[in-house]
Amino acid sequence: MSGETTKKRLYVATFGCQMNAYDSERMVDLLAEQDYVQTSDITQADLILLNTCSIREKAEKKVYSFLGRLKALKQKRPHLIIGVSGCVAQQQGRRLLEDVPHLDLVVGTHGVSRLPELVEEVVRAGRPVLSTEFVLEPPRSLPVPFKPGRVKAFLTIMQGCDNFCSYCVVPYVRGREVSRPPEDILEEARALLAGGVKEITLLGQNVNSYGRRLGSEVSFAGLLRRVAELPGLLRLRFTTSHPKDLSPELIQALAEVPVLCEHIHLPVQSGSNLILAAMRRRYTREQYLEKVEALQAACPDLALTTDVIVGFPGETKSDFEETLDLLRRVRFDGLYSFKYSDRPMTVAARLDQKLDEAVKGQRLAMVQALQREIVLARHQELVGQEVEVLVEGASKRTAGQLTGRTRTNKIVNFSGAPRLIGHLVRISITEGFANSLRGEQSAGGEAGLASTA
Repeated sequence: MSGETTKKRLYVATFGCQMNAYDSERMVDLLAEQDYVQTSDITQADLILLNTCSIREKAEKKVYSFLGRLKALKQKRPHLIIGVSGCVAQQQGRRLLEDVPHLDLVVGTHGVSRLPELVEEVVRAGRPVLSTEFVLEPPRSLPVPFKPGRVKAFLTIMQGCDNFCSYCVVPYVRGREVSRPPEDILEEARALLAGGVKEITLLGQNVNSYGRRLGSEVSFAGLLRRVAELPGLLRLRFTTSHPKDLSPELIQALAEVPVLCEHIHLPVQSGSNLILAAMRRRYTREQYLEKVEALQAACPDLALTTDVIVGFPGETKSDFEETLDLLRRVRFDGLYSFKYSDRPMTVAARLDQKLDEAVKGQRLAMVQALQREIVLARHQELVGQEVEVLVEGASKRTAGQLTGRTRTNKIVNFSGAPRLIGHLVRISITEGFANSLRGEQSAGGEAGLASTA
């Protein structure tokens, strides 16, 4: 029997944020050492992992719905192992095993590095396995496998959060803030670049507070400068930043570091000081706008994206209008918007003055309609301009076209040869849409530009 026929098939479904996407990649890499190969056909899988998010109630409901649909597949394939990892696993723990009898494995947010041994335990013991212990140390460094053709990659620099915003479950499901040592991060970045990666995004729940407990002199801005010096790196990004911790040093780095892209995700959550105080965000509307002004002064081409929660307990019509006003004033380049939902263990879940779902739905629709107008206008302002695009791959929507992103993180689709994937090219923008841009290669746009080779 050939080695290939002994391979087991792994299906991974990822719910939620970029942190989860990164964790899913690591799970696939770890399980490859146990002869698991990833498949897109869930019906043929020997192991199904749902890597979950519980920040929004809707995401949690999707996980339970997905698990329900897997019951019939488990009956047809009794050897199939079904596992849940991530935030829902951490939050629900043993209750998940009680609620879903066909579930075999529950792995919390600190258990990714132990996944192979936990899967082995399920096979050996023939019973469900639970692992939701918090580990009070930095995430373990794992080998970075070579993945041909990969243009960009995520790199986690810390886990957990110490902010305890009143609506947020993250500190309870990901634990307290722990930063990885800078040398571990640089080592992983070097391995990614050696494998052909050209763009790295540094990840953390609040990257601005990186390094506080390391006992070293390295701040987040200092880490950015060290990563930026690595040979072969064309672009550097990061997410997410808490406004209260946005430092002058980081603003200066955005203006001075050539490979650091002109984009920052700075969640505001609300435009009302009353609601910001109830959310325990620890900044005011005025302080947020001052930081935006400082960012734009230091880096005029900066793209600013944000998060907004509508319908927080006690949010009046006047509070909501202040949020709309802030959106009009700042004109964000992108927005993630959500209806407030109670999350377990949080302070906000115990607050009175909960808003009706219909009111929250109306307000969310108004926010999204306003933001669509703003983004469309901003994109149309780019028509006729020339931008630098890192080509990421073939367009999923239009055959024969390529897709990539500008330094300001805007999606651009254009016609081009596959050999351009991994290159920086100059593109003249011809059309601006609500979610993307369309363009054409500029004359000489490929000259002297780097490739993944």
